[in-house]
Amino acid sequence: MPHALADSQAAMNALREPVRLRTLTTIRWLAAAGQTVAIISVHFGLGFPTPLGLCLGAIAASAWLNLFTVLRFSPQRFLSDREAAGFIAFDIVQLSTLLFFTGGLQNPFSVMIIAPVTIAASVLPLRLTILIASLAFASISLLALFNMALPWAPGETLALAPVYKAGVWVALSFSVAFFAAYAHRIAVESAQMRSALAATQLVLAREERLAALGGLAAAAAHELGTPLATIQLTAKEMQRELTDNPDMEEDAALLVSQAERCRDILGRLSRHGDAGDAVHDRLSVDALLREAAAPFLDLSGGPQFRIETTSTDGAAEPTLQRRPEVIFGLRNFIENAADFAAREVLLAAEWTGSSLRISVHDDGPGFSPEVLMRLGEPYVSARAGHRTDNGRKDGMGLGFFIAKTLLEGTGARVEFDNRQWGEAAQQAGASISSEWALSALSAPPIA
Repeated sequence: MPHALADSQAAMNALREPVRLRTLTTIRWLAAAGQTVAIISVHFGLGFPTPLGLCLGAIAASAWLNLFTVLRFSPQRFLSDREAAGFIAFDIVQLSTLLFFTGGLQNPFSVMIIAPVTIAASVLPLRLTILIASLAFASISLLALFNMALPWAPGETLALAPVYKAGVWVALSFSVAFFAAYAHRIAVESAQMRSALAATQLVLAREERLAALGGLAAAAAHELGTPLATIQLTAKEMQRELTDNPDMEEDAALLVSQAERCRDILGRLSRHGDAGDAVHDRLSVDALLREAAAPFLDLSGGPQFRIETTSTDGAAEPTLQRRPEVIFGLRNFIENAADFAAREVLLAAEWTGSSLRISVHDDGPGFSPEVLMRLGEPYVSARAGHRTDNGRKDGMGLGFFIAKTLLEGTGARVEFDNRQWGEAAQQAGASISSEWALSALSAPPIA
């Protein structure tokens, strides 16, 4: 499992989008404008005297940093993680300074210190997020102990009870921790999902290219037919004209025979390609299972495979359309079963007049409870803590996600479970079932 977590974090870091300088400067301009409006409103609108020069100086520092970065760097520049962390740390220090001048944690706007922490958790790796959250926690603690008086009516002082101040400190501290953890978790899952979906699209594109080879072969046969016929005709003419030269006549005859052979080969490819639209793209349920399991059926030292197909309501065996994503998805489940099975893997298909259900059972250790609840999510290894007999360890946990995503894209409902199976239900192990409405996989009639 540590390997899976490390791979998950590495994938998150690789796919986490870098922060654009313009994004942080825009947020800082909005913050500076809001701070200015708040200070002026309190000082002149409400009549509460504030240390106006100190407050405007703190706001000016934020504006100066923005002007410097805008003049020094391109707004489209992407920041490194350390640069982004430095900018966010400055925002926390600037806001804390402004709160120090205006009552510390007694100031209702002290809750705004959560904002830069949330931003950091969304765009920075965990290590820097922890540093930013620690800086925010330290600032909150200092503001709880040291601060200038809260601006209030002239001649009056607002004194809050120490227990209330302690409550605000606890609330802000927990809020910083909660929002940081929540935002970082959401960012990690978002990056994982982007990575997994990108891998799914690559796999599907590869499978579709492989499925298209039959059509390409037919097209090549058709295009090569004309020049090959010309070569054959020319060779026959040469053979007739070289009757007085036995050696050359023999060479011409060889050309004719080889051209005939090439035409036969291209004819078979062409017929096979034509069938690719009508016959090759149609297969029975048994053929689907055998094609999906083909790479594992003859492995030396591997488990025994048993294939069972049956109709539960007497309906005839359906003819299915060849779908690369269905074959790949089932093959991934079958590979997992072959890796962890002790002796046997059962591929079972059941159909009715309206549905098809395909199940993959193995007699291995089954899915662990903690993995079973999350199986099908990206970067969750199928059976954490287990090794196969050949020493293979769990991978990054993308295989099940890709297979599930591809199958669900064809209309399947995929279920993972541990259950009893086999004769008299004496065997236990992992079970993966995929069920379709038959209309989603049925091959169209041949015109």
